[in-house]
Amino acid sequence: MLKVTGLQKIYNGGANAVEAVRDLTFDLGEGKLVCLVGPSGCGKTTLLKCIAGLMPPTSGTVELAGQSVTAPPPGMAVVFQEYGRSLFAWMSVRANVELPLKEKKIPRGRRRELVDESLEAVGLTSFAHAYPWQLSGGMQQRVAIARAIAYEPQVLLMDEPFAAVDAQTRADLEDLIRQIWQRMGVTVLFVTHDIDEAVYLGERVLVLSSSPTVVQDDITVDLPTERDQLTTRQDERFTELRARVYAEIQQAKKSAGAAPTAAPSVAH
Repeated sequence: MLKVTGLQKIYNGGANAVEAVRDLTFDLGEGKLVCLVGPSGCGKTTLLKCIAGLMPPTSGTVELAGQSVTAPPPGMAVVFQEYGRSLFAWMSVRANVELPLKEKKIPRGRRRELVDESLEAVGLTSFAHAYPWQLSGGMQQRVAIARAIAYEPQVLLMDEPFAAVDAQTRADLEDLIRQIWQRMGVTVLFVTHDIDEAVYLGERVLVLSSSPTVVQDDITVDLPTERDQLTTRQDERFTELRARVYAEIQQAKKSAGAAPTAAPSVAH
């Protein structure tokens, strides 16, 4: 569903050019949930912007369902970390969710159905006529998620979407994403700096090296499909996987400044 090949991004500044992403290659199969982690400043957000067509790569390609991505594609939706800045404060929750559907020129009746379904999916049906500023941070992020899934994307990109909420809300939102993913069958690429979150959510965890970035490891998360915050996090296998991801990130930090080896080709 999503194919990234040899992606490189250099921020040009003459003699001060910065190579943020060196050589990233990986595939996401249809309906898969993959988490992406790496050291701070390794280029995770840069990568996501290139995948979403919001920023052109210096070299390499991104393909969505076999079609080259050179601008924001209609089959992709993005949920950002800063939910407050992605919602329009003067528009109701319903209007915020509906706006991209109007741009997509979806008929009014179908728009109403999609908005209703997405608000129900995130538990905000009774807040449809409220305004974002009247909601908690976690509820605002639910609005952003509802807007993304109402768009019916083939691929959902999530850029550290729970970083700004408290721990209890974060756990609730993690479970919400897995429920939505299982119900919709959408392909999800979830960027996070939280190791536990990556292992809890994903079927795979891609570990990035320090900048300039390559794929350092591709870890299969062989935990049960049905997960919950208490049982899963107490599972011995969860602890083993968490330790492996942590060790990879520590290795990436130690290697910072050294020339990375060529990125491995990983496809699933």
